[in-house]
Amino acid sequence: MAGIPERSYHSACGRLASRLGISQSAARRKVEIRAAQAGSRDNESRQAMAEQMLAEAIAAGVDNGAMLTAQLGAVGNDVHFMLED
Repeated sequence: MAGIPERSYHSACGRLASRLGISQSAARRKVEIRAAQAGSRDNESRQAMAEQMLAEAIAAGVDNGAMLTAQLGAVGNDVHFMLED
């Protein structure tokens, strides 16, 4: 039976997911793929990898969450669109 990953690892993946606007499982998968490519197997190195990926996303100015929120806003004729009767 696989061990339960540390809470700090999940927290780091959650912050990365929020920044990228993806699910936490998708962010965890991205971290695990990059960690596997680097040959890292323990939780501490995976957590460091997640923190590094978050720092890279912040440095690159990636904020998909804000972009998706802006796209959900109504513009022009859509302002008066009725969803319900």
